[in-house]
Amino acid sequence: MKVLILTHGTRGDVQPYAALALALKRAGHDAVLAAPAAMAGLATPHGIAFAPVHDGPNTLVDDPGLRQAIETNYRGLRGKKIALRVMRRTKPLMAAVFGDMADVVVDGAGQGADLVVHAPGVPGRHLAERLGVPAVLATLQPVWVPTAAFRNPMLPLPLPRALNRASYLPVRLMLRSFGGIVDDLRERLELPRRRGRHDILRRPDGGPATVLQGFSPHLLPGEPDYPAWVHTTGFWFLPAPPGWTPPAKLAAFLADGPAPVYVGFGSMAGTDPARVGRVVAQAVRLSGVRAVLASGWGGMRVENLPEGVFPLEQAPHDWLFPRMAAIVHHGGSGTTGAALAAGRPQVICPFVADQPFWAARAHAAGIAVPPQPQRRLTPDALAAAIRLAATDPRPAATAADLGSRVRAEDGTGRAVAILESLS
Repeated sequence: MKVLILTHGTRGDVQPYAALALALKRAGHDAVLAAPAAMAGLATPHGIAFAPVHDGPNTLVDDPGLRQAIETNYRGLRGKKIALRVMRRTKPLMAAVFGDMADVVVDGAGQGADLVVHAPGVPGRHLAERLGVPAVLATLQPVWVPTAAFRNPMLPLPLPRALNRASYLPVRLMLRSFGGIVDDLRERLELPRRRGRHDILRRPDGGPATVLQGFSPHLLPGEPDYPAWVHTTGFWFLPAPPGWTPPAKLAAFLADGPAPVYVGFGSMAGTDPARVGRVVAQAVRLSGVRAVLASGWGGMRVENLPEGVFPLEQAPHDWLFPRMAAIVHHGGSGTTGAALAAGRPQVICPFVADQPFWAARAHAAGIAVPPQPQRRLTPDALAAAIRLAATDPRPAATAADLGSRVRAEDGTGRAVAILESLS
C-alpha cells in the first residue's frame, strides 16, 4: 500500500505525521510525507520519503503580527483585528502550499498513492478525489469532530453543555476562509464544484470520512460520543533517529548532578522573548533547580544564564524527557504527549489555541501542577510551580502510572492497522 501524508505547520505540527509515516514504513508500506521544506530533517534521518512543499506561514515566524496573535490568543477586539490581519497575510502563502501539494499528486512523489492521509488545514480530500482514492482526516487536537461531552477546546468562552456540539461549527467554518483558493485548486485539478466539497468530515459521495485522532483518550473529559468512523488512537511519537547520541556537553551536564528541569516553549514566540527569558531565568534561580533550557524558535531569549542551566537547541524528546525531574512547556499536543509518555510531571504555560485545553486536562489528570498562562507568567509563580512539580511525589507518581498506560496504547500502530483496513 502506498500512502501519501500531507501536513503543514511548525515542528510540533509535522512531527507526529512523520511518526505515522515511519510506522507505515516499518509495517512494509510505502509512505510519502509532504510537508514544509524546512521540516525535511524530521523525515530523512529515518529513511522516510519526503516531498518538500512551500514553507508557507512558517515564513512569518518573526512577523510582529503573528507574535501578537500568539500573545493575545486572539482575545478581545484587538485580538480579533490581529487575527484578520494574520489571515490576510496567510492566504497567499497557503495558496503556494496548496499548489506545491497539487504538484506532488499530479506529477510528483504522490502519484500512484492508494490512500491520502491529511491534516485538517490542507487540501488532502481534494487531492485524494483527483487520485480517485480514499482520504483520511488525521487530527492532533479534539477540535474537529463534534461531541456533547465537552465544548470545542479552541473556544475560550464557557458555554452551556447544551451548546457543546454547536461549538465545533465555528472552527470548521474557519477553513471556509480558504474556500476561494481551494476552488481555484479544484479547477486546476479539473474537479467539479460539487455540494459539500468544503466539509472535511465527508467523502465526495456524502458519506462520513474516516478520522484518525492522534492523541490519547486518557486526557479527554468524560466519555466523548464519537461515531464509529472516528478513531482516537493515542499519541504518535517519533523516536530518535538511528544512531543518534547526545552531545558530549549535554551528557556531561546530566551526569554532573540531580535530574534537571526541562524548560522549552517550542515554536511559540510572543512579542517580547527577552521578557519570557528573564522570567524563566529568575524562576529557575528562585526554585533552586538545575535546568535544561531549549530556546525553540525564538520564543524565549536568555542573555545571562544562571548557574546550573544548560542551553539546548534541541534533542529528541523520547531520549531527553525521561531524564528530567519535570517538564515545563507550552502545552502543545505533541509535547504534552511526549512528557506524559516519559512519565514526568509537567508545568504547562499555555500561549494560544488548544494549549489551554491540554494544560487544563493535564492538571485534571493529576500529571501537572495548575497551569501558568504565558500572559500572566511571573518569576515567583513559575518558581513555585517548578518546585511543586519537581519535588511533590504525587504528580510524579500519577505521571509515571498514566505514562505507562499511554505508552501501551501504541498510537501509530493502531493508526496503521486502521489504514490497512481501508485498502
